[in-house]
Amino acid sequence: MKQQISRLSPHQNGKVFGVLMAIGSLVFLVPFFLVFATMAPAGAGNAPPLLMFLFMPVLYLILGYLSVAIGCALYNFMFKYLGGVEFESSEENKA
Repeated sequence: MKQQISRLSPHQNGKVFGVLMAIGSLVFLVPFFLVFATMAPAGAGNAPPLLMFLFMPVLYLILGYLSVAIGCALYNFMFKYLGGVEFESSEENKA
């Protein structure tokens, strides 16, 4: 059976994607922070900027939310002119 997605919720999808982006950024930021912290030469001014590593997940969250929310709003606007994303689904027969 073919179905179309007629509306995407900008706020809900933006929230989910923003949080996933923030958590996903930690996969890269934590190891990089540890490498930079261990390789920094001794001295007070050469430590990696901790504020940057705390700010980046927040930035990813905000930009992820905004990009998905805008994309969903554009999809909802264009749906009436172009139609929605079409997919085919079927029910699984359990014996």
